[in-house]
Amino acid sequence: MSTTAATTEFDVAAVRRDFPIFAQRLAGNRPLVYLDTAATAQKPQCVIDKLVECYTEYNANVHRGIHQLGDRMTLELEQAREKVQRFIGATQPEEVLFTSGTTMSLNLVAFGWARKFLTPGDEIVLSEMEHHANLVPWQLAAQATGAALKFIPLTPDGRLELDALDSILSPRTKLLAVTGMSNVLGTINPIRELAVRAHAVGAKIVVDGAQSVPHEATNVVADGIDFLAFSGHKLYGPTGIGVLYGRRELLEAMDPFLTGGHMIREVFRERSTWADLPAKFEAGTAPFVDAVGLGAAIDYVQALGLEKIRAYEHELLQQASAKLGAIEGLTIYGPSPQHKGAIVSFTVDTVHPHDLSDLVDREGVAIRAGHHCTMPLHELLQVTATARASFAFYNTPGEIDVLADAIRAAQRKFRRGR
Repeated sequence: MSTTAATTEFDVAAVRRDFPIFAQRLAGNRPLVYLDTAATAQKPQCVIDKLVECYTEYNANVHRGIHQLGDRMTLELEQAREKVQRFIGATQPEEVLFTSGTTMSLNLVAFGWARKFLTPGDEIVLSEMEHHANLVPWQLAAQATGAALKFIPLTPDGRLELDALDSILSPRTKLLAVTGMSNVLGTINPIRELAVRAHAVGAKIVVDGAQSVPHEATNVVADGIDFLAFSGHKLYGPTGIGVLYGRRELLEAMDPFLTGGHMIREVFRERSTWADLPAKFEAGTAPFVDAVGLGAAIDYVQALGLEKIRAYEHELLQQASAKLGAIEGLTIYGPSPQHKGAIVSFTVDTVHPHDLSDLVDREGVAIRAGHHCTMPLHELLQVTATARASFAFYNTPGEIDVLADAIRAAQRKFRRGR
């Protein structure tokens, strides 16, 4: 789809009316220019309404209550699980586990699978662009099991150095953990190719889909993904809800990460047995209302169409890359737009990213500044922090102009202050 076609077919004005937060005015009567979706996405009214409906009409704990409210809430929860299953192309709903978010999902694999099956001399392969949530759990798993960590290096433009895989992957490789899309560079990684390469040496692949799942179609079966983690709040759903997909045979073989109520079959004085999937990994009270809200968010995104969303966001990315790249003294990190998602991380000469974020905020523009939970990546980039503008289908080309003008104004302010 051409970018012109994307603009013609995507009615961003109508979409923005679905998000009540954009009706507000900020200090100075400025409109909100929200360019921080990579951190958390705004919520459409239909998701908010679904949460209110749950709490006001049939709020009750799920699975164990033998009454009308509990039955309705349980039905809504399991329907949400089936929506997630279809959304990511999983074979069966029991392969979809509800967690608190991407971080919990990745830790679940690290504790439930890696610590059980890794042995001294095994290797975990990561990339240098990983979020801390897809790095620190594997560090601890390696320390606990005697496994070693290896890293796929990056090309100068921030893509995986795939030519290095031949020397990195080996029969000792048991796990490849990689992001679907970098939360800093925006790099979209070739997950299907990586899965084939990992499986060829007998390894499993874990995909951090926190950034990729909300913005492009994912099919865990077609892509050969063994484990997929993502968060609801980045998919226009509630906070506090996430998903771990795992192939059934892998989940069956794993040990539970959390224990307590609901995840047991029988409890004796000195031992217990586990419930069937997915309950085995959903100890305690499920985040059931948030899960239903995630289901509503998936309905909303699918009604818009992921392909239309991807095309429109790519057009925004191209425009932002061109307009920001034209600013003197501004450096953009990561590959060219054809190899990345709608994230632009950058630095500006003479203006620290934290100062820049504060100054553009005064113009009503919300961006993020810092190391974005990727300290090793920033060390590789030889910067301590970057500013990040991340786009969604509710953003407009005009908001990119506002951001560019705000950056130039910040530059002028700092030049006057020198």
